[in-house]
Amino acid sequence: MIPRELVDAVLHGDAAAQRRAIAKAITLLESTRTDHRAQGDELLTALLPHTGKAFRLGISGVPGVGKSTFIEVLGLYLIEQGHRVAVLTIDPSSSVSGGSILGDKTRMEQLSVHERAYIRPSPSSGTLGGVAEKTREAMLVCEAAGYDIVIVETVGVGQSETAVANMTDMFVLMQLPNAGDDLQAIKKGVMELADLVIINKADIDADAAMRAQAQITSAMRLFGLVNNAMDPSQAAAYESFWHPQVIQLSALHNKGVDAFWAAVTQFKKIQTTNGRLASRRRHQSLSWMWERIDAGLKQAFRQDPAVSAMLPTLVADVESGRIPASTAARNLLAAQSGRAQAAIK
Repeated sequence: MIPRELVDAVLHGDAAAQRRAIAKAITLLESTRTDHRAQGDELLTALLPHTGKAFRLGISGVPGVGKSTFIEVLGLYLIEQGHRVAVLTIDPSSSVSGGSILGDKTRMEQLSVHERAYIRPSPSSGTLGGVAEKTREAMLVCEAAGYDIVIVETVGVGQSETAVANMTDMFVLMQLPNAGDDLQAIKKGVMELADLVIINKADIDADAAMRAQAQITSAMRLFGLVNNAMDPSQAAAYESFWHPQVIQLSALHNKGVDAFWAAVTQFKKIQTTNGRLASRRRHQSLSWMWERIDAGLKQAFRQDPAVSAMLPTLVADVESGRIPASTAARNLLAAQSGRAQAAIK
């Protein structure tokens, strides 16, 4: 049973009490303890009626592109406009030690101490797609607390970072000038998921930034022709649909942030009017459900007594080359369903 005080503090607490409550709520949701998971479900159910009013912005890009610098500048700009900003940053977890630095709050020195901002770093913990396992839940907690802009910053590993596009209203990809040639610009993957592409650090080389903008614009236009072919009725209503854009800016010198937010505002208006924003969120909710089912099935599989009994022997057999990995996997799956067979020697 979750304490009612925790829910009330998230929803209605003063600034200091609310920040503590948000941190406690997200920590509870990230816990792997069975009793904490049950309490986390209760907490989300209690908070759910108060969610859904924020705009969710996903930001991805390779390491060194300037995501943290841009988010701090953007966050301070939005606060000046009267918004409350929550930032969920994901740090990669070491495959060796399992640890994570969680240093994004250190990078965002001004934003992290602002009373109208909340920054929560979380480890990826091996989760693929550039986000953490509980990022969706953390977003809902921040929304319930009244933050009307929620920014998700991904790990920053390149084209594998696609999960954030399936949990936000708008997916922004940050690129560098001179980061690749024409062919690199048209590689499918994370590029075709982007609603908006930023060429950051445009002040370093204006010519390179212009070339990159032209190349990526051409690539995204090609994606639109190939993947989003319009029938005559859609073509007639071309202006009622959002078409991905490419803009230049310099986060370090705080240039172009206003143009970026103008594009975001236009995106929100168009997608709300044509109903695609609501449709996107509905699909994301179903995707979230299936993700949690997959995670639950994997956990139940590992905790199954029959699987646990067979696992050490089969692991040793696979490592020594006595049986193929596919055979071991089939035997373990059969064990869970009660149809276990002796491992093939």
